[in-house]
Amino acid sequence: MTQDSPIQDYNRIMIKVSGEALMGDRGYGLNPATVAQVADQIKEVHDLGIEICVVIGGGNIFRGIAGSAQGMERTTADYMGMLATVMNALAMQSALEGLNINTRVISAIRMDEVAEPYIRRRAVRHLEKKRVCIFAAGTGNPYFTTDTAATLRASEMACDALFKGTQVDGIYDSDPKTNPDAKRYSRVSYDEVLHKNLKVMDASAIALARDNALPIVVFSLDTEGGVAAILKGQGKHTVVEP
Repeated sequence: MTQDSPIQDYNRIMIKVSGEALMGDRGYGLNPATVAQVADQIKEVHDLGIEICVVIGGGNIFRGIAGSAQGMERTTADYMGMLATVMNALAMQSALEGLNINTRVISAIRMDEVAEPYIRRRAVRHLEKKRVCIFAAGTGNPYFTTDTAATLRASEMACDALFKGTQVDGIYDSDPKTNPDAKRYSRVSYDEVLHKNLKVMDASAIALARDNALPIVVFSLDTEGGVAAILKGQGKHTVVEP
């Protein structure tokens, strides 16, 4: 159940990072050191010659569901959350370009002064030229999470896998933060994730990945080497697959 095995070679991947992961030890906003750390991990993958897509959440700045729960109209709250993801995407673009990696921010909501509009064929061409593509503003529609947006874009870009960065090194049968005896899965099926309500991603994202046979690799952003280590068969992770 807990034994890891090397995963297959991937040519193009999607990396999903939560907005909260960019806060570091702060309670709100961006921690430049944490942004730089994630950028370093992306660079390690880029140096392996792998084409990279990125989706970053906006929960460190604004979360639509939270705003809605406080009485704000849900559609408006979700659009505010989408704009927060653009801010995070621009911060990550700056960090990556500081590492001499050509990066494009591609927004589902048109804002031509700061990002490119989403055009699938153009995005694919960027990837073929080894540019990192950061997809911002979710799907451009309310009521969809950035997990669903990452799964959708990964499917559209024909990614070989979606790497979901979390605070733990995989999927456990219970919360490892509160249960020291929690067991980590090495591999698990989409249906098992849904049936056991394992809280990896929202149900619509899991179902979309299942329908498109898109593997989901769950790992810890705090683990040294991150995605690059997993691609080399070294890092701890859980693979969600058919």
